[in-house]
Amino acid sequence: MDALDITNVQTALSEDEGKQLSPEKPKKRRPGAGTIALVSVYVVCILLNVSARLSSGFADWYLDYIFPIWNQTFGRLLSWVPFSFGEILIMTAVFGLPLSLVAYIVLMIIKKGGRRKISRIYLKFIAWCVAYVLATETLNCFILYQCSSFASKNGISEQSFTASQLLDLYEVLIEQTNEASSQIERDEEYRFVLNADLDSTAGEALAALSDEYPVLRGFYTRPKKVICSYFMSQQYLMGIYFPFTLEANYNRLMYDSNKPETVTHELVHTQGIMLEDEANFIAFRATTSCDNADYRYSGYLSALKYVRGKAYDAVEGKDQALSDRLDELEGRIDYGIWVDMVENQEYWRSVQEDEDALIPSEKVNEAADAAMEASLKFNGVADGKASYGRMVDLLLNYYYDEGLI
Repeated sequence: MDALDITNVQTALSEDEGKQLSPEKPKKRRPGAGTIALVSVYVVCILLNVSARLSSGFADWYLDYIFPIWNQTFGRLLSWVPFSFGEILIMTAVFGLPLSLVAYIVLMIIKKGGRRKISRIYLKFIAWCVAYVLATETLNCFILYQCSSFASKNGISEQSFTASQLLDLYEVLIEQTNEASSQIERDEEYRFVLNADLDSTAGEALAALSDEYPVLRGFYTRPKKVICSYFMSQQYLMGIYFPFTLEANYNRLMYDSNKPETVTHELVHTQGIMLEDEANFIAFRATTSCDNADYRYSGYLSALKYVRGKAYDAVEGKDQALSDRLDELEGRIDYGIWVDMVENQEYWRSVQEDEDALIPSEKVNEAADAAMEASLKFNGVADGKASYGRMVDLLLNYYYDEGLI
């Protein structure tokens, strides 16, 4: 072999050795379809929430054209489940997530070689759980809080009223509640006896108002009893709407006179009305227009209690003449109504004073109050739980608009 050939061979060998010694650049790992889908859920939810907060018109359009799709599909599907699926999900989360964390820690200890893979799987699992809650809360709750007011969309005035006019409303409601009370069954202690169906009557009563209020058109799920109703009672909760399952739930243990109005109120939420004062008002209109006497009485009694509380706040210690009139009006309330109001208070008191409760009611109530206040204010309800009482403003405007006072 001549000198030129030897040189060429040495050069070739050097190039081969260089290729073997030079490390290849690691290929960038592209995100999989699951990761892309997960990130997309978060991005879309953020965009939807921002759009709704910037434009009530967008939220109104969503309520009219998009939200009914979820109610007709997802809501209809879960309506066939005979129990509260949302409650089961919550119980699963309460017990399952801590257990999953324990399992994750154990696997990280015993599977030293697969820690990276275990962490990736666990974090994705948590991220998907959060994504599901965020998506369902966004689609079935958060956006809907940003809609235009029910009053503005349905021609109800939004003016303020004097304390004297508030007492005028109280007087009319006393007469109407007295009449409704005379049409229901009571036991030997004059307590309300519930005979009405709670599965379908509320939905039928709301659907009957759909010509007047188009938002009430559509499918109505079956209201569901909550298994852990005692825990609800510790929070003074009569009902709850689960956005992540589109279910209307009610406290099965509370005093019976609350139940017809409560299931109606929670069904209003399933039609996309999130504000509590608006749900209270619509439930009042539906129950008091219902053919069933139990529903009529429950609706009037609920409104009477709200107006009574507002009347005391507006009158007591401020104007003697109005205070005297308030006392006189109190004397017109039928005995049976007083029995129901006292029995209702006694039930809540007994729960709060129960020393055998697994968790003290005071602690549960404090935590629930803080969570509810935070949730309402996050969704733009500046006065938090006090917003429930704004139903009285809607009632006043409605009664005056209709010439009922």
